[in-house]
Amino acid sequence: MMTKYHINIFFSAEDNCWVADLPDFEHCSAFGSTPEEALAELQIAQEAWLKEASLTGVPIPEARYRPAIYSVTP
Repeated sequence: MMTKYHINIFFSAEDNCWVADLPDFEHCSAFGSTPEEALAELQIAQEAWLKEASLTGVPIPEARYRPAIYSVTP
């Protein structure tokens, strides 16, 4: 399921770590000392998010987020 959603991975100088987040999932992000570690932690966070959503009836979001670099402008 992870593959259909856009993932942001960036270095946070303020936190001195790599951050990975799923913009389509509210409050779903993770961090690590490398981009790969942040992504692996995000996969765990997404699984937990989906499990909690199914238990509480929160709808699973559609994949909608696309960064501006992918937008087509007239």
